[in-house]
Amino acid sequence: MFLLSKMRRSTVRGLSGTGWGMIALFLGVLSLGAAQNNTNSSFIPKVAILMNCGSQGSKSDAMGRSWVGDEESKYAPPTVANLVSAAASSQDPSLPSPVPYMTARIFTAPATYSFVVSPGRYWLRLHFYPSDYTQSYPRSDAIFTVASNGYTLLHNFSTSQTADALTQAYLIREFSVNVSNDHLNVTFSQDRKSGYAFVNGIEVVSMPDLFNSAPLVGADAQFSISSSTVLQTMYRLNVGGQAIQPIKDSNLSRTWYDDTPYIYGAAYGITGDNGTNDLVYGSIPQYMAPVDVYTTYRSMTPDPTVNSNFNLTWMFYVDANFTYLARLHFCEWIYTLPNQRAFNIYINNQTAETAFDVIGTGANLGNPIYKDYAIYVPAQEGDPYLFVALQPDVAVKPQYYDAILNGLELFKLNDSAGNLAGPNPVASIVDNSQGPDSGVNASPSSHSSSSKGPVIGGVAGGVAVLGLILALFCFIHRRRGRSSDGDKPSGWLPLPLYGGNSHTMGSKVSTASGKSGTGSYVSSAPSSFCRHFTFAEIQEATKNFDESRILGVGGFGKVYEGEVDGGTKVAVKRGNPLAEQGIHEFQTEIEMLSKLRHRHLVSLIGYCEENCEMILVYDYMAKGPLRGHIYGNSNLIPLSWKQRLEICIGAARGLHYLHTGAAQTIIHRDVKTTNILLDENLVAKVSDFGLSKTGPTLDHTHVSTVVKGSFGYLDPEYYRRQQLTEKSDVYSFGVVLFEVLCARPAINPSLPREQVSIAEWALHYQRKGMLEQIIDPLLKGKINPESLKKYGEAAEKCLAEQGVDRPAMGDVLWNLEFALQLQETAMENKLVDDSTTDLIQMSPDYSHVNNSATYAVGDNSTSTSTAGHSLASVDLDDVTPSAVFSQLVNPQGR
Repeated sequence: MFLLSKMRRSTVRGLSGTGWGMIALFLGVLSLGAAQNNTNSSFIPKVAILMNCGSQGSKSDAMGRSWVGDEESKYAPPTVANLVSAAASSQDPSLPSPVPYMTARIFTAPATYSFVVSPGRYWLRLHFYPSDYTQSYPRSDAIFTVASNGYTLLHNFSTSQTADALTQAYLIREFSVNVSNDHLNVTFSQDRKSGYAFVNGIEVVSMPDLFNSAPLVGADAQFSISSSTVLQTMYRLNVGGQAIQPIKDSNLSRTWYDDTPYIYGAAYGITGDNGTNDLVYGSIPQYMAPVDVYTTYRSMTPDPTVNSNFNLTWMFYVDANFTYLARLHFCEWIYTLPNQRAFNIYINNQTAETAFDVIGTGANLGNPIYKDYAIYVPAQEGDPYLFVALQPDVAVKPQYYDAILNGLELFKLNDSAGNLAGPNPVASIVDNSQGPDSGVNASPSSHSSSSKGPVIGGVAGGVAVLGLILALFCFIHRRRGRSSDGDKPSGWLPLPLYGGNSHTMGSKVSTASGKSGTGSYVSSAPSSFCRHFTFAEIQEATKNFDESRILGVGGFGKVYEGEVDGGTKVAVKRGNPLAEQGIHEFQTEIEMLSKLRHRHLVSLIGYCEENCEMILVYDYMAKGPLRGHIYGNSNLIPLSWKQRLEICIGAARGLHYLHTGAAQTIIHRDVKTTNILLDENLVAKVSDFGLSKTGPTLDHTHVSTVVKGSFGYLDPEYYRRQQLTEKSDVYSFGVVLFEVLCARPAINPSLPREQVSIAEWALHYQRKGMLEQIIDPLLKGKINPESLKKYGEAAEKCLAEQGVDRPAMGDVLWNLEFALQLQETAMENKLVDDSTTDLIQMSPDYSHVNNSATYAVGDNSTSTSTAGHSLASVDLDDVTPSAVFSQLVNPQGR
């Protein structure tokens, strides 16, 4: 077919009329056969029910799909007193459509929808919008169970907790249910007497039987998926391409999401789009996945050396104690011969297949195929993750060291008790967020890009063996009591906190508390700056790591609330040996924070490294991360614009101190809203220094380093050139500024392509002078226009494509302080003015002041820099403000 495709696109000369006729006939027959093949493999659903619960009549959603109300529907439960029709109290701006989310059917007793259908498999999709439905039905009281034909789909399901943890406005849960009789029943029942169950929309769509059997990874066996197995769709990704809406998916109404938020590490590879009509489904039915899935792809870099040392990896948060089916979709568009591109497939550090070669399977160029693998995810310490990784198989010496993937689906299978329900996710306090989930999938947003589980090395099997060896070592180490032997090193590597051999761990000393440092080998860091805790002290502080004390989970491990020294609250971060961050981040955190003290940096109180443990102890931050206060947690009181400005100013002061106030420039490298924590007075403090780097010296303009950070916040120049400067922090902070203003995640893959990245989306509106159109609805009418203008300009400058065009953090800080001055002055004027004119319409004209400020900030002279420092931080009070800046301290006076 590839040869014929080339013939169609080329000019054929010297053929007689008969020759042309024969070729035309030949091509016509083949085209007819291909068309018949595609027609035969298409699927037309016999049942396609879209029910708008709590509504009457027929209404269309934003995609033009018609939803029928369940009022008096033959499928709905009988009309009794425990059924209530209710409307949501407010509409979140991120809802894809008012239908079906703005009305709900509420149940205060078990109730069943009964759909009359023919035997076969069906997609069952449940839509939930956690909202207050009148005062009688607050969103937090919705905790319920959903069952279908004898299977438990959801249990103790809290829609509000789940939505808050995943920072989603709405939830979609999709199941594949087999019906053996003529009824598909869906039963809702509340799990608390004072609570209720609800649903906004139900889809029942007939589907072909897509599932059969798959090799069980890690065992020499096949896992059979019977006709009675129920599956839940956990993830469905269009790898390397844009999101695909249900109306573009082969009559099966599936949604395919962008894979970018799920990529693990900095190895993103490259994406491609064939952009032609040469796709021929061949041996698989065309409903297996849409054309757009197979014509777009993600492959590795053009550098074979890089590819041979790194994996192309995706990370997924899953529920433990379930078997999962991973379906990988492939279509080769570049290589035409076997062994040109051969690679290994790893799932959860186990080899699923070696030397996999798309062309080697018998497929031709443009022929899609798919591979299924089953894997069981057992219970484990910390959050369970499932990894899919690809790496060139150098053992078979392929012509090109590369790998490719076009699409990925991950399904959870019911257990032996007929259960599919997992626990509600918990919002992380110090999580390294990567962006929200689309609705169908469990999101990594509550389980960060930096909390991505174990590092997948070059050869997955080797890493697994190494992990077992490490675990065995730690077990033996504890059993033998080696931590009490003063002549033996501790379980973790020595920490040269200040460089040089004289500061490595090597002698047992007492802790600051006066208790014995049993088994501890601390550096010579001043004990007043970095206290050493014994493991027994940590156990006592956390009540032996009581699960009820967990504040959150990050890339290093779990964080517990603790109490030391008779009641002082602390945050205890316990390292997970299988987590992404390890000894290097542990050392970096101590090395950085033990030397830093600043009002806007989270203080490190101490650490513990006994008994194969890595534990860090910090100041307790009562209000948690900034992100939870601007979106994702409706239980918190919304922040005013003044509070948001003050928090951004505090964070900027902390970063400014890192860049200019420490002995050496320190580049944070992971600035984002989850790493800005708030104390009980809403004072912002920058946290999580595990990825931090000491910045460039006078002889160097940058630090060359492996790219690390969080997707959505990552400086594009740093990503391209792998050259780190403090301007990378400035870029990330610019993303934070727009995130605070617009109250939405840095990355939201469920939105249209142009809105996925807040940096691109907000910059577009900022440059058009329409930034006020996309701000947090809670702030509309409450921001002084000049304050908003100055704030938007500051954020825009931070996001300049080239680092050299971005301002220093001191200049960003000054602009934010000036924006705050403008807001406060407008508020004072409003109090004086008896008029009821809205604040957004009555701002005074500060154009002359603003112009002066812009000029001063844009000037790179010494006086501007000095002035910027004077206003930037109360911690740098030995600098005198310049005349220009002193006039701007109180703009009302001018």
